Amino acid sequence: MTPAAPSPRRLPPATGTAAGERHRRTARPAPAGSRPRRSRLPRPPRRPHALGRALTALAVTVGTVALAAAPAAADSARASDWALSALHAQQAWRTTKGAGVTVAVLDTGVDATHPDLTGQVLKGKDEVGFGAKPGDKAWAKHGTGMAAIIAGHGHGPGDGDGVLGIAPEARILPVRVILEDKDPQRQKARTDRGDALPAGIRWAVDHGADVINLSLGDDSATAAPVAAEDDAIRYALGKGAVVVASAGNGGDAADRSSYPAAYPGVIAVAAVDRHGEHASFSTHRWYTSVSAPGVEVVIADPDRTYYNGWGTSAASAYASGAVALIRSAYPKLSPAQVKQVLEDTTRDKPAGGRDDEVGTGLIDPAAALAAAGKLTPGPVQPTPAAYPQAYFAPGPADPAKAGSSSQLLANGAATGFAAAGAVLIAVAALLHFRLRRTR
Repeated sequence: MTPAAPSPRRLPPATGTAAGERHRRTARPAPAGSRPRRSRLPRPPRRPHALGRALTALAVTVGTVALAAAPAAADSARASDWALSALHAQQAWRTTKGAGVTVAVLDTGVDATHPDLTGQVLKGKDEVGFGAKPGDKAWAKHGTGMAAIIAGHGHGPGDGDGVLGIAPEARILPVRVILEDKDPQRQKARTDRGDALPAGIRWAVDHGADVINLSLGDDSATAAPVAAEDDAIRYALGKGAVVVASAGNGGDAADRSSYPAAYPGVIAVAAVDRHGEHASFSTHRWYTSVSAPGVEVVIADPDRTYYNGWGTSAASAYASGAVALIRSAYPKLSPAQVKQVLEDTTRDKPAGGRDDEVGTGLIDPAAALAAAGKLTPGPVQPTPAAYPQAYFAPGPADPAKAGSSSQLLANGAATGFAAAGAVLIAVAALLHFRLRRTR
């Protein structure tokens, strides 16, 4: 499908920041009672891949001037966070802040001791079973950042510092299904734990998840639907859990379909910048549902510093937080109703009401809450039927081989979420968060 010509989409500028500004990562003393800060990681080397070039081009578009550190009296991370203003969070919080809702974050783990998340993180599950441990440098960096976008409550006097999530009273259920890019055992996890994602989805549902955030995916040349993953998502939807996933970061590359975003029933989220414009790296495909902030958004790191990140992973997290607000206020709505109301109440809609770049437009949690209040809760509808194989991205020549990831790997095939050679949206492999770290 050819995307419709994008129409101008403008967001209100964030208070205290100018359009195109970049946040300089700064170190601040850890709050009382937190663990000692570890030395931060060195700046990752630049990689000569297509998306890296795309992000460079994007940087030229939004501005490249590095800012001086914010005054000591202000928290630079909070001051640089334009997304909450763009999403009308304060208006939505007049109704709810997400209390009573559990959001499962299927990712690289979550640092429950981070000052922006203390008291919010439930006991989770490690579906990988090896790799970096809590406290190691290559542990829970990406997952912690996504959890803070969803349910961060900040820290310091009046919780005025750090990252404030879109649903700051929601709870986080961490499920580790992938390893960080710099984890030495990441490749082993990709080959030996092909069933981690579907197992993690089922475990999260069985342990109370109302919303499942999947800031990860596979859009490699061999990506194809995997029965175990599709079945797990349909299981979640059938149990009343809403599933949200990042649309993919291949927009400036091959722009292939990404899984799990492309599975039926999933809210697939594209990324926009602070002006509401589609991010060039954000995949534009038929399955895109809505869009959310995903360019130069503030990310909390386990090492107690903050940085600006790019990626549809962040967009997915913001959308999951918005869904948490809806489920908090109206818990009896079905996943299909939540998905529909989120799509129907977007702002800055493209010409024709929808396109492959931004879906139906930028999510508006306040508008979604207002519309949801007018709905009559319906029973959980039958889970959607799987789309025909031809509707998905290219897969294996023999459709019969599209079984569980672990079986495919055992047979040497490169299909499915954890297949060898697949590119994960999580972390640097396909997540493509560009870290802007300063010392």
